[in-house]
Amino acid sequence: VIRRRKYRVIAAESVACLNKALCHLKDIWEEIGIPEDQRLERTNVVKNHVKSLLDMMIVEEESLRKRLMTSIEKCQKELSNLCLELQLPPFQDRSSTMLQQEKDLRMHVEVMLKEKNQRMQALKALTEQDQDLCDLLCLQPFSISAGSVPSLEQLEKFHQHISSLTAEKERRHNEFVTLKKQIIFCMDDLDQLPETSFEKDVVCEDEESFCLSKENIDSLKVLLHQLETRKTENERVCGSYREKIHELWERLQIPQDERDAVCEHMTLSKKRNMQALQAEVKRLEELKLKNIQNVTEAIRNEIAVFWDKCFYSSDQRQAFGPFYDDDLSEELLSLHDAEIVRLKQYYEDHKDLFEGVHKWEESWRLFLELELEKKLKAEIEQWEHEQNREFQVNGQKFTQFVTDQWESYRLEKEREKQERQLKKSKQTEVDMVYGTVIRTPTKRRFLGSTTPCKARKLNATSSTGTSNSTIRSVFGGTVCHSPISRPPISAIKQGNVRTPGHSKPPHQGLQERNKENICHLTGGVAGMTKVPASPQRNFSINSVASTYSEFQRDLSKSSKSKHVPEILNSTIIQL
Repeated sequence: VIRRRKYRVIAAESVACLNKALCHLKDIWEEIGIPEDQRLERTNVVKNHVKSLLDMMIVEEESLRKRLMTSIEKCQKELSNLCLELQLPPFQDRSSTMLQQEKDLRMHVEVMLKEKNQRMQALKALTEQDQDLCDLLCLQPFSISAGSVPSLEQLEKFHQHISSLTAEKERRHNEFVTLKKQIIFCMDDLDQLPETSFEKDVVCEDEESFCLSKENIDSLKVLLHQLETRKTENERVCGSYREKIHELWERLQIPQDERDAVCEHMTLSKKRNMQALQAEVKRLEELKLKNIQNVTEAIRNEIAVFWDKCFYSSDQRQAFGPFYDDDLSEELLSLHDAEIVRLKQYYEDHKDLFEGVHKWEESWRLFLELELEKKLKAEIEQWEHEQNREFQVNGQKFTQFVTDQWESYRLEKEREKQERQLKKSKQTEVDMVYGTVIRTPTKRRFLGSTTPCKARKLNATSSTGTSNSTIRSVFGGTVCHSPISRPPISAIKQGNVRTPGHSKPPHQGLQERNKENICHLTGGVAGMTKVPASPQRNFSINSVASTYSEFQRDLSKSSKSKHVPEILNSTIIQL
Protein backbone atom coordinates (compact mmCIF):
# COMPACT_ATOMS: atom_id res chain seq x y z
CA VAL A 1 0.00 0.00 0.00
CA ILE A 2 2.79 2.42 0.90
CA ARG A 3 4.61 1.62 -2.34
CA ARG A 4 1.45 2.26 -4.34
CA ARG A 5 0.94 5.60 -2.64
CA LYS A 6 4.53 6.54 -3.37
CA TYR A 7 4.03 5.48 -6.97
CA ARG A 8 0.89 7.68 -7.26
CA VAL A 9 2.67 10.59 -5.65
CA ILE A 10 5.58 10.25 -8.09
CA ALA A 11 3.13 10.01 -11.03
CA ALA A 12 1.25 13.11 -9.83
CA GLU A 13 4.52 14.97 -9.41
CA SER A 14 5.51 13.93 -12.95
CA VAL A 15 2.21 15.26 -14.36
CA ALA A 16 2.61 18.46 -12.31
CA CYS A 17 6.15 18.90 -13.62
CA LEU A 18 4.90 18.41 -17.18
CA ASN A 19 2.06 20.91 -16.68
CA LYS A 20 4.42 23.40 -15.06
CA ALA A 21 6.85 23.01 -17.93
CA LEU A 22 4.11 23.53 -20.52
CA CYS A 23 2.88 26.63 -18.66
CA HIS A 24 6.41 27.97 -18.49
CA LEU A 25 6.87 27.36 -22.21
CA LYS A 26 3.56 29.07 -22.91
CA ASP A 27 4.65 32.15 -20.94
CA ILE A 28 7.94 32.25 -22.81
CA TRP A 29 6.24 31.92 -26.14
CA GLU A 30 3.71 34.69 -25.25
CA GLU A 31 6.48 36.95 -24.07
CA ILE A 32 8.39 36.36 -27.24
CA GLY A 33 5.29 36.99 -29.26
CA ILE A 34 5.01 33.71 -31.04
CA PRO A 35 1.71 33.43 -32.78
CA GLU A 36 -0.97 31.12 -31.49
CA ASP A 37 -0.78 28.60 -34.26
CA GLN A 38 2.99 28.28 -33.77
CA ARG A 39 2.52 27.94 -30.05
CA LEU A 40 0.10 25.07 -30.63
CA GLU A 41 2.54 23.53 -33.03
CA ARG A 42 5.37 23.85 -30.52
CA THR A 43 3.17 22.40 -27.80
CA ASN A 44 2.41 19.45 -30.06
CA VAL A 45 6.16 18.99 -30.63
CA VAL A 46 6.70 18.94 -26.88
CA LYS A 47 3.96 16.35 -26.51
CA ASN A 48 5.38 14.20 -29.26
CA HIS A 49 8.85 14.44 -27.76
CA VAL A 50 7.65 13.42 -24.34
CA LYS A 51 5.60 10.63 -25.85
CA SER A 52 8.51 9.33 -27.92
CA LEU A 53 10.73 9.47 -24.87
CA LEU A 54 8.22 7.51 -22.86
CA ASP A 55 7.71 5.06 -25.71
CA MET A 56 11.47 4.54 -25.94
CA MET A 57 11.66 3.94 -22.22
CA ILE A 58 8.79 1.46 -22.44
CA VAL A 59 10.52 -0.35 -25.29
CA GLU A 60 13.72 -0.62 -23.28
CA GLU A 61 11.92 -1.97 -20.26
CA GLU A 62 9.98 -4.43 -22.41
CA SER A 63 13.28 -5.59 -23.85
CA LEU A 64 14.65 -6.06 -20.34
CA ARG A 65 11.62 -8.11 -19.39
CA LYS A 66 12.04 -10.29 -22.46
CA ARG A 67 15.75 -10.82 -21.71
CA LEU A 68 14.90 -11.82 -18.17
CA MET A 69 12.29 -14.28 -19.35
CA THR A 70 14.67 -15.73 -21.91
CA SER A 71 17.43 -16.07 -19.30
CA ILE A 72 15.04 -17.70 -16.86
CA GLU A 73 13.93 -20.22 -19.45
CA LYS A 74 17.53 -20.98 -20.46
CA CYS A 75 18.70 -21.35 -16.86
CA GLN A 76 15.81 -23.63 -16.08
CA LYS A 77 16.75 -25.90 -18.98
CA GLU A 78 20.41 -25.92 -17.97
CA LEU A 79 19.51 -26.63 -14.37
CA SER A 80 17.30 -29.48 -15.43
CA ASN A 81 20.10 -31.03 -17.52
CA LEU A 82 22.72 -30.47 -14.81
CA CYS A 83 20.51 -32.08 -12.19
CA LEU A 84 20.15 -35.11 -14.43
CA GLU A 85 23.90 -35.29 -15.14
CA LEU A 86 24.89 -34.75 -11.52
CA GLN A 87 22.14 -37.09 -10.34
CA LEU A 88 20.66 -34.41 -8.09
CA PRO A 89 16.99 -33.66 -7.32
CA PRO A 90 15.29 -30.98 -9.51
CA PHE A 91 15.78 -27.37 -8.48
CA GLN A 92 12.78 -25.79 -6.76
CA ASP A 93 12.38 -22.07 -7.64
CA ARG A 94 10.94 -20.07 -4.76
CA SER A 95 11.74 -16.51 -5.93
CA SER A 96 8.93 -13.86 -5.77
CA THR A 97 9.97 -11.64 -8.69
CA MET A 98 11.25 -12.29 -12.17
CA LEU A 99 14.53 -10.47 -11.56
CA GLN A 100 15.26 -12.43 -8.37
CA GLN A 101 14.26 -15.66 -10.07
CA GLU A 102 16.68 -15.01 -12.92
CA LYS A 103 19.46 -14.18 -10.48
CA ASP A 104 18.88 -17.31 -8.39
CA LEU A 105 18.70 -19.57 -11.41
CA ARG A 106 21.86 -18.07 -12.90
CA MET A 107 23.79 -18.55 -9.64
CA HIS A 108 22.64 -22.18 -9.32
CA VAL A 109 23.69 -22.86 -12.89
CA GLU A 110 27.15 -21.49 -12.17
CA VAL A 111 27.48 -23.63 -9.01
CA MET A 112 26.37 -26.79 -10.79
CA LEU A 113 28.66 -26.13 -13.75
CA LYS A 114 31.55 -25.78 -11.34
CA GLU A 115 30.57 -29.04 -9.63
CA LYS A 116 30.36 -30.77 -13.01
CA ASN A 117 33.80 -29.52 -14.04
CA GLN A 118 35.32 -30.66 -10.73
CA ARG A 119 33.83 -34.15 -11.09
CA MET A 120 35.01 -34.45 -14.67
CA GLN A 121 38.53 -33.35 -13.73
CA ALA A 122 38.58 -35.85 -10.85
CA LEU A 123 37.33 -38.57 -13.21
CA LYS A 124 40.04 -37.73 -15.71
CA ALA A 125 42.79 -37.85 -13.07
CA LEU A 126 41.51 -41.14 -11.63
CA THR A 127 41.20 -42.63 -15.10
CA GLU A 128 44.82 -41.78 -15.88
CA GLN A 129 46.02 -43.32 -12.60
CA ASP A 130 43.88 -46.39 -13.19
CA GLN A 131 45.27 -46.82 -16.69
CA ASP A 132 48.88 -46.57 -15.48
CA LEU A 133 48.32 -49.05 -12.66
CA CYS A 134 46.43 -51.47 -14.89
CA ASP A 135 49.20 -51.34 -17.50
CA LEU A 136 51.78 -52.07 -14.79
CA LEU A 137 49.76 -54.84 -13.14
CA CYS A 138 48.19 -56.18 -16.36
CA LEU A 139 44.64 -55.74 -15.04
CA GLN A 140 41.36 -54.54 -16.56
CA PRO A 141 40.54 -50.81 -16.11
CA PHE A 142 37.78 -49.69 -13.77
CA SER A 143 34.36 -49.90 -15.40
CA ILE A 144 33.05 -46.31 -15.67
CA SER A 145 31.88 -44.11 -18.54
CA ALA A 146 34.38 -41.40 -19.41
CA GLY A 147 31.77 -39.21 -21.21
CA SER A 148 29.15 -38.95 -18.46
CA VAL A 149 29.42 -37.05 -15.22
CA PRO A 150 30.12 -39.53 -12.38
CA SER A 151 28.18 -39.47 -9.17
CA LEU A 152 29.81 -38.94 -5.80
CA GLU A 153 29.36 -42.63 -4.98
CA GLN A 154 31.04 -43.65 -8.23
CA LEU A 155 33.96 -41.31 -7.55
CA GLU A 156 34.32 -42.76 -4.04
CA LYS A 157 34.37 -46.33 -5.37
CA PHE A 158 36.88 -45.24 -8.00
CA HIS A 159 39.08 -43.75 -5.27
CA GLN A 160 38.92 -47.00 -3.29
CA HIS A 161 39.76 -48.99 -6.42
CA ILE A 162 42.82 -46.82 -7.07
CA SER A 163 43.91 -47.22 -3.43
CA SER A 164 43.63 -51.02 -3.64
CA LEU A 165 45.59 -51.06 -6.91
CA THR A 166 48.28 -48.86 -5.37
CA ALA A 167 48.58 -51.20 -2.38
CA GLU A 168 48.73 -54.22 -4.72
CA LYS A 169 51.43 -52.48 -6.73
CA GLU A 170 53.51 -51.88 -3.58
CA ARG A 171 53.05 -55.47 -2.47
CA ARG A 172 54.03 -56.90 -5.83
CA HIS A 173 56.94 -54.49 -6.14
CA ASN A 174 58.29 -55.50 -2.74
CA GLU A 175 57.82 -59.17 -3.63
CA PHE A 176 59.57 -58.58 -6.95
CA VAL A 177 62.52 -56.86 -5.27
CA THR A 178 62.85 -59.71 -2.76
CA LEU A 179 62.65 -62.38 -5.46
CA LYS A 180 65.10 -60.48 -7.63
CA LYS A 181 67.68 -60.32 -4.84
CA GLN A 182 67.30 -64.04 -4.15
CA ILE A 183 67.58 -64.87 -7.87
CA ILE A 184 70.73 -62.76 -8.25
CA PHE A 185 72.19 -64.41 -5.13
CA CYS A 186 71.43 -67.91 -6.46
CA MET A 187 72.85 -67.08 -9.90
CA ASP A 188 75.99 -65.79 -8.23
CA ASP A 189 76.32 -69.01 -6.23
CA LEU A 190 75.78 -71.04 -9.40
CA ASP A 191 78.17 -68.87 -11.44
CA GLN A 192 75.33 -68.43 -13.92
CA LEU A 193 74.55 -65.45 -16.16
CA PRO A 194 71.03 -64.49 -17.34
CA GLU A 195 70.25 -66.47 -20.48
CA THR A 196 66.60 -65.99 -21.45
CA SER A 197 64.97 -62.64 -22.21
CA PHE A 198 62.89 -62.96 -19.07
CA GLU A 199 65.98 -63.50 -16.90
CA LYS A 200 67.65 -60.49 -18.53
CA ASP A 201 64.58 -58.34 -17.87
CA VAL A 202 64.62 -59.40 -14.24
CA VAL A 203 68.33 -58.97 -13.56
CA CYS A 204 69.44 -56.21 -15.94
CA GLU A 205 66.44 -53.92 -16.53
CA ASP A 206 65.20 -51.14 -14.26
CA GLU A 207 62.89 -52.28 -11.48
CA GLU A 208 60.28 -49.62 -12.28
CA SER A 209 59.90 -50.81 -15.87
CA PHE A 210 59.24 -54.46 -14.99
CA CYS A 211 55.65 -55.58 -15.52
CA LEU A 212 54.28 -56.67 -12.16
CA SER A 213 51.65 -59.02 -13.52
CA LYS A 214 50.59 -62.07 -11.56
CA GLU A 215 52.01 -64.30 -14.30
CA ASN A 216 55.41 -62.59 -14.07
CA ILE A 217 55.47 -62.93 -10.27
CA ASP A 218 54.61 -66.63 -10.60
CA SER A 219 57.33 -67.02 -13.23
CA LEU A 220 59.80 -65.38 -10.84
CA LYS A 221 58.86 -67.88 -8.14
CA VAL A 222 59.30 -70.78 -10.57
CA LEU A 223 62.69 -69.43 -11.66
CA LEU A 224 63.80 -69.00 -8.05
CA HIS A 225 62.64 -72.52 -7.20
CA GLN A 226 64.63 -73.94 -10.12
CA LEU A 227 67.74 -72.03 -9.09
CA GLU A 228 67.37 -73.06 -5.44
CA THR A 229 66.88 -76.68 -6.51
CA ARG A 230 70.07 -76.56 -8.56
CA LYS A 231 71.85 -74.81 -5.69
CA THR A 232 70.66 -77.46 -3.23
CA GLU A 233 71.76 -80.20 -5.60
CA ASN A 234 75.17 -78.55 -5.94
CA GLU A 235 75.46 -78.30 -2.16
CA ARG A 236 74.50 -81.96 -1.83
CA VAL A 237 77.02 -83.02 -4.46
CA CYS A 238 79.72 -80.82 -2.93
CA GLY A 239 78.89 -82.21 0.51
CA SER A 240 79.30 -85.76 -0.74
CA TYR A 241 82.58 -84.77 -2.41
CA ARG A 242 83.83 -83.17 0.83
CA GLU A 243 82.85 -86.22 2.88
CA LYS A 244 84.63 -88.47 0.40
CA ILE A 245 87.68 -86.17 0.40
CA HIS A 246 87.92 -86.16 4.21
CA GLU A 247 87.58 -89.92 4.24
CA LEU A 248 90.31 -90.38 1.62
CA TRP A 249 92.55 -87.82 3.33
CA GLU A 250 92.47 -89.86 6.51
CA ARG A 251 92.92 -93.19 4.77
CA LEU A 252 95.74 -91.99 2.55
CA GLN A 253 97.25 -89.84 5.33
CA ILE A 254 97.50 -86.82 3.03
CA PRO A 255 99.86 -84.15 4.45
CA GLN A 256 98.42 -80.88 5.71
CA ASP A 257 99.96 -78.72 2.99
CA GLU A 258 98.12 -80.67 0.30
CA ARG A 259 94.90 -80.36 2.28
CA ASP A 260 95.36 -76.60 2.62
CA ALA A 261 95.56 -76.30 -1.16
CA VAL A 262 91.92 -77.45 -1.38
CA CYS A 263 90.79 -75.69 1.79
CA GLU A 264 89.22 -72.73 -0.05
CA HIS A 265 86.79 -75.10 -1.81
CA MET A 266 85.66 -76.87 1.38
CA THR A 267 83.04 -74.28 2.34
CA LEU A 268 81.41 -72.79 -0.77
CA SER A 269 79.37 -74.80 -3.28
CA LYS A 270 79.72 -72.76 -6.45
CA LYS A 271 80.35 -74.31 -9.83
CA ARG A 272 84.09 -73.77 -9.70
CA ASN A 273 84.18 -75.20 -6.16
CA MET A 274 82.31 -78.30 -7.28
CA GLN A 275 84.69 -78.76 -10.20
CA ALA A 276 87.70 -78.39 -7.90
CA LEU A 277 86.22 -80.88 -5.41
CA GLN A 278 85.46 -83.32 -8.21
CA ALA A 279 89.03 -83.06 -9.46
CA GLU A 280 90.34 -83.62 -5.91
CA VAL A 281 88.17 -86.72 -5.50
CA LYS A 282 89.42 -88.05 -8.82
CA ARG A 283 93.02 -87.41 -7.79
CA LEU A 284 92.53 -89.10 -4.43
CA GLU A 285 90.79 -92.09 -6.03
CA GLU A 286 93.74 -92.55 -8.36
CA LEU A 287 96.09 -92.19 -5.43
CA LYS A 288 93.99 -94.70 -3.50
CA LEU A 289 94.45 -97.29 -6.24
CA LYS A 290 98.19 -96.72 -6.13
CA ASN A 291 98.20 -97.14 -2.32
CA ILE A 292 95.54 -99.82 -2.13
CA GLN A 293 97.32 -101.74 0.66
CA ASN A 294 97.51 -98.78 3.03
CA VAL A 295 93.95 -97.76 2.22
CA THR A 296 92.67 -101.27 2.81
CA GLU A 297 94.41 -101.44 6.19
CA ALA A 298 92.99 -98.05 7.15
CA ILE A 299 89.46 -99.01 6.22
CA ARG A 300 89.85 -102.35 8.04
CA ASN A 301 90.88 -100.47 11.16
CA GLU A 302 87.78 -98.31 10.78
CA ILE A 303 85.63 -101.42 10.33
CA ALA A 304 87.15 -102.92 13.49
CA VAL A 305 86.29 -99.74 15.40
CA PHE A 306 82.65 -99.97 14.33
CA TRP A 307 82.59 -103.68 15.13
CA ASP A 308 83.58 -102.75 18.66
CA LYS A 309 81.01 -99.95 18.76
CA CYS A 310 78.29 -102.31 17.55
CA PHE A 311 79.45 -105.10 19.92
CA TYR A 312 79.89 -107.61 17.09
CA SER A 313 80.60 -111.19 18.08
CA SER A 314 83.44 -113.21 16.59
CA ASP A 315 80.98 -115.09 14.38
CA GLN A 316 79.59 -111.83 13.05
CA ARG A 317 83.08 -110.56 12.37
CA GLN A 318 84.09 -113.78 10.64
CA ALA A 319 81.00 -113.48 8.43
CA PHE A 320 82.67 -110.64 6.53
CA GLY A 321 85.19 -112.73 4.61
CA PRO A 322 86.88 -109.94 2.62
CA PHE A 323 88.26 -108.58 5.90
CA TYR A 324 90.62 -111.57 6.09
CA ASP A 325 91.45 -111.76 2.38
CA ASP A 326 95.09 -110.92 1.61
CA ASP A 327 94.58 -110.73 -2.16
CA LEU A 328 94.21 -106.94 -2.35
CA SER A 329 92.35 -105.52 -5.33
CA GLU A 330 90.04 -102.70 -6.30
CA GLU A 331 87.05 -105.03 -6.02
CA LEU A 332 88.09 -106.02 -2.49
CA LEU A 333 88.42 -102.35 -1.56
CA SER A 334 84.92 -101.70 -2.92
CA LEU A 335 83.56 -104.47 -0.68
CA HIS A 336 85.24 -102.84 2.31
CA ASP A 337 83.77 -99.45 1.34
CA ALA A 338 80.30 -100.94 1.14
CA GLU A 339 80.76 -102.68 4.50
CA ILE A 340 81.88 -99.53 6.32
CA VAL A 341 78.90 -97.64 4.88
CA ARG A 342 76.57 -100.39 6.09
CA LEU A 343 78.16 -100.44 9.55
CA LYS A 344 77.91 -96.67 9.90
CA GLN A 345 74.25 -96.74 8.95
CA TYR A 346 73.62 -99.67 11.29
CA TYR A 347 75.30 -97.84 14.15
CA GLU A 348 73.31 -94.66 13.52
CA ASP A 349 70.03 -96.61 13.39
CA HIS A 350 70.72 -98.23 16.79
CA LYS A 351 72.88 -95.56 18.38
CA ASP A 352 70.72 -95.26 21.50
CA LEU A 353 70.99 -98.98 22.19
CA PHE A 354 74.75 -99.11 21.77
CA GLU A 355 75.28 -96.03 23.93
CA GLY A 356 73.11 -97.62 26.59
CA VAL A 357 75.20 -100.80 26.52
CA HIS A 358 78.34 -98.71 26.84
CA LYS A 359 76.90 -96.98 29.90
CA TRP A 360 76.01 -100.37 31.32
CA GLU A 361 79.65 -101.47 30.84
CA GLU A 362 80.83 -98.46 32.82
CA SER A 363 78.41 -99.29 35.60
CA TRP A 364 79.46 -102.94 35.51
CA ARG A 365 83.12 -101.97 35.73
CA LEU A 366 82.33 -99.88 38.81
CA PHE A 367 80.47 -102.85 40.26
CA LEU A 368 83.56 -105.07 39.77
CA GLU A 369 85.71 -102.47 41.49
CA LEU A 370 83.49 -102.75 44.55
CA GLU A 371 83.73 -106.54 44.29
CA LEU A 372 87.51 -106.13 44.29
CA GLU A 373 87.28 -103.96 47.41
CA LYS A 374 85.30 -106.66 49.17
CA LYS A 375 87.76 -109.36 48.06
CA LEU A 376 90.74 -107.27 49.20
CA LYS A 377 89.17 -106.75 52.61
CA ALA A 378 88.70 -110.50 53.03
CA GLU A 379 92.25 -111.30 51.90
CA ILE A 380 93.74 -108.59 54.15
CA GLU A 381 91.77 -109.83 57.15
CA GLN A 382 93.03 -113.36 56.48
CA TRP A 383 96.62 -112.09 56.12
CA GLU A 384 96.39 -110.07 59.36
CA HIS A 385 94.99 -113.12 61.13
CA GLU A 386 97.84 -115.29 59.84
CA GLN A 387 100.59 -112.74 60.41
CA ASN A 388 99.12 -111.41 63.62
CA ARG A 389 99.84 -107.81 62.60
CA GLU A 390 98.15 -104.99 60.69
CA PHE A 391 98.41 -104.53 56.94
CA GLN A 392 99.01 -100.81 56.36
CA VAL A 393 98.53 -98.58 53.34
CA ASN A 394 100.10 -95.12 53.52
CA GLY A 395 100.82 -95.70 57.18
CA GLN A 396 97.30 -96.75 58.20
CA LYS A 397 95.06 -99.80 58.14
CA PHE A 398 93.56 -100.66 54.79
CA THR A 399 90.02 -100.51 56.20
CA GLN A 400 90.75 -97.08 57.62
CA PHE A 401 92.31 -96.07 54.31
CA VAL A 402 89.16 -97.13 52.43
CA THR A 403 86.97 -95.40 55.01
CA ASP A 404 88.99 -92.20 54.60
CA GLN A 405 88.67 -92.42 50.85
CA TRP A 406 84.90 -92.78 51.10
CA GLU A 407 84.78 -89.94 53.62
CA SER A 408 86.81 -87.71 51.30
CA TYR A 409 84.44 -88.60 48.50
CA ARG A 410 81.44 -87.82 50.72
CA LEU A 411 82.94 -84.48 51.83
CA GLU A 412 83.65 -83.55 48.23
CA LYS A 413 80.07 -84.31 47.29
CA GLU A 414 78.83 -82.34 50.30
CA ARG A 415 81.01 -79.40 49.31
CA GLU A 416 79.63 -79.47 45.78
CA LYS A 417 76.12 -79.62 47.18
CA GLN A 418 76.76 -76.61 49.43
CA GLU A 419 78.20 -74.68 46.50
CA ARG A 420 75.10 -75.39 44.47
CA GLN A 421 72.86 -74.33 47.35
CA LEU A 422 74.90 -71.15 47.85
CA LYS A 423 74.69 -70.36 44.16
CA LYS A 424 70.96 -71.02 44.23
CA SER A 425 70.47 -68.75 47.27
CA LYS A 426 72.43 -65.96 45.58
CA GLN A 427 70.32 -66.35 42.48
CA THR A 428 67.19 -66.22 44.65
CA GLU A 429 68.40 -62.94 46.19
CA VAL A 430 69.02 -61.52 42.73
CA ASP A 431 65.55 -62.63 41.66
CA MET A 432 64.00 -60.95 44.70
CA VAL A 433 65.88 -57.71 44.06
CA TYR A 434 65.38 -57.46 40.31
CA GLY A 435 62.17 -59.44 40.01
CA THR A 436 63.64 -62.03 37.66
CA VAL A 437 62.52 -65.63 37.88
CA ILE A 438 64.38 -68.52 36.27
CA ARG A 439 62.08 -71.46 35.77
CA THR A 440 63.56 -74.92 35.50
CA PRO A 441 61.76 -78.12 34.57
CA THR A 442 60.23 -79.98 37.48
CA LYS A 443 62.32 -82.97 38.49
CA ARG A 444 60.64 -86.31 38.41
CA ARG A 445 61.74 -89.80 39.22
CA PHE A 446 63.27 -91.69 36.33
CA LEU A 447 61.38 -94.66 35.05
CA GLY A 448 62.79 -97.91 36.27
CA SER A 449 64.23 -96.41 39.48
CA THR A 450 63.28 -98.06 42.74
CA THR A 451 62.11 -96.46 45.93
CA PRO A 452 63.79 -97.38 49.23
CA CYS A 453 60.89 -99.65 50.14
CA LYS A 454 61.12 -101.46 46.83
CA ALA A 455 64.88 -101.75 47.20
CA ARG A 456 64.48 -103.44 50.56
CA LYS A 457 61.91 -105.81 49.12
CA LEU A 458 64.15 -106.65 46.19
CA ASN A 459 67.12 -107.25 48.48
CA ALA A 460 65.02 -109.48 50.65
CA THR A 461 63.84 -111.41 47.62
CA SER A 462 67.33 -111.79 46.27
CA SER A 463 68.57 -113.20 49.56
CA THR A 464 65.95 -115.98 49.56
CA GLY A 465 66.48 -117.22 46.01
CA THR A 466 67.60 -120.80 45.50
CA SER A 467 68.53 -121.23 41.85
CA ASN A 468 71.46 -119.54 40.13
CA SER A 469 71.69 -117.67 36.84
CA THR A 470 74.90 -116.56 35.21
CA ILE A 471 76.02 -113.72 33.02
CA ARG A 472 79.36 -113.18 31.34
CA SER A 473 80.94 -109.76 31.28
CA VAL A 474 81.13 -108.16 27.87
CA PHE A 475 84.71 -107.13 28.50
CA GLY A 476 86.09 -110.20 30.24
CA GLY A 477 85.55 -113.84 31.00
CA THR A 478 84.40 -113.40 34.59
CA VAL A 479 81.25 -115.33 35.51
CA CYS A 480 79.01 -113.79 38.19
CA HIS A 481 76.36 -115.77 40.02
CA SER A 482 73.10 -114.27 41.16
CA PRO A 483 70.70 -116.16 43.45
CA ILE A 484 67.47 -115.40 41.55
CA SER A 485 65.51 -117.28 38.92
CA ARG A 486 62.69 -114.88 38.10
CA PRO A 487 62.60 -111.25 36.94
CA PRO A 488 62.24 -108.64 39.65
CA ILE A 489 58.94 -106.90 40.31
CA SER A 490 60.26 -103.62 38.92
CA ALA A 491 61.14 -105.30 35.62
CA ILE A 492 57.59 -106.73 35.34
CA LYS A 493 55.95 -103.41 36.12
CA GLN A 494 58.07 -101.51 33.69
CA GLY A 495 56.25 -103.06 30.76
CA ASN A 496 53.20 -100.82 31.37
CA VAL A 497 55.11 -97.59 31.90
CA ARG A 498 54.93 -94.99 29.15
CA THR A 499 57.83 -92.62 28.87
CA PRO A 500 57.33 -89.17 27.34
CA GLY A 501 59.97 -89.63 24.67
CA HIS A 502 59.31 -93.31 23.80
CA SER A 503 55.55 -93.95 23.99
CA LYS A 504 55.64 -96.72 21.35
CA PRO A 505 57.47 -100.08 21.54
CA PRO A 506 60.41 -100.68 19.18
CA HIS A 507 59.61 -101.76 15.65
CA GLN A 508 59.30 -105.51 15.25
CA GLY A 509 61.68 -105.49 12.31
CA LEU A 510 64.30 -103.69 14.37
CA GLN A 511 63.97 -106.26 17.14
CA GLU A 512 64.48 -109.10 14.70
CA ARG A 513 67.54 -107.50 13.10
CA ASN A 514 69.08 -106.84 16.50
CA LYS A 515 68.12 -110.17 18.02
CA GLU A 516 71.42 -111.86 17.27
CA ASN A 517 73.50 -108.83 18.11
CA ILE A 518 71.77 -108.20 21.44
CA CYS A 519 72.85 -111.61 22.66
CA HIS A 520 76.45 -110.67 21.93
CA LEU A 521 76.04 -107.34 23.66
CA THR A 522 76.06 -109.17 26.96
CA GLY A 523 78.63 -111.79 25.94
CA GLY A 524 76.04 -114.59 26.13
CA VAL A 525 73.48 -115.37 28.83
CA ALA A 526 72.97 -118.86 30.20
CA GLY A 527 69.78 -119.89 31.97
CA MET A 528 68.33 -116.40 31.88
CA THR A 529 64.59 -115.95 32.39
CA LYS A 530 62.99 -114.28 29.36
CA VAL A 531 61.73 -110.77 30.01
CA PRO A 532 59.58 -108.78 27.55
CA ALA A 533 61.45 -106.00 25.76
CA SER A 534 60.78 -102.61 27.25
CA PRO A 535 60.76 -99.39 25.20
CA GLN A 536 62.58 -97.61 28.01
CA ARG A 537 66.00 -98.97 26.96
CA ASN A 538 67.21 -99.15 30.58
CA PHE A 539 70.22 -101.38 31.09
CA SER A 540 70.03 -102.66 34.69
CA ILE A 541 71.18 -105.48 36.94
CA ASN A 542 68.64 -106.25 39.67
CA SER A 543 68.92 -107.68 43.17
CA VAL A 544 72.27 -106.26 44.26
CA ALA A 545 73.41 -107.69 47.60
CA SER A 546 72.90 -105.43 50.60
CA THR A 547 76.67 -105.39 51.26
CA TYR A 548 76.98 -102.95 48.40
CA SER A 549 74.59 -100.38 49.87
CA GLU A 550 77.26 -97.71 49.74
CA PHE A 551 77.84 -98.48 46.10
CA GLN A 552 74.12 -98.22 45.41
CA ARG A 553 73.86 -94.88 47.23
CA ASP A 554 76.80 -93.31 45.37
CA LEU A 555 75.66 -94.71 42.07
CA SER A 556 72.13 -93.35 42.56
CA LYS A 557 73.59 -89.93 43.40
CA SER A 558 75.71 -90.06 40.26
CA SER A 559 72.70 -91.11 38.20
CA LYS A 560 70.56 -88.27 39.57
CA SER A 561 73.27 -85.70 38.92
CA LYS A 562 73.64 -86.85 35.31
CA HIS A 563 69.88 -87.28 34.81
CA VAL A 564 70.51 -90.74 33.26
CA PRO A 565 68.36 -93.67 34.45
CA GLU A 566 71.19 -96.18 35.07
CA ILE A 567 70.53 -98.85 37.72
CA LEU A 568 72.70 -101.91 38.22
CA ASN A 569 70.88 -105.22 38.30
CA SER A 570 72.72 -108.50 38.44
CA THR A 571 70.85 -110.67 35.95
CA ILE A 572 68.37 -108.91 33.68
CA ILE A 573 69.41 -106.78 30.73
CA GLN A 574 66.45 -104.80 29.44
CA LEU A 575 66.56 -103.24 25.96
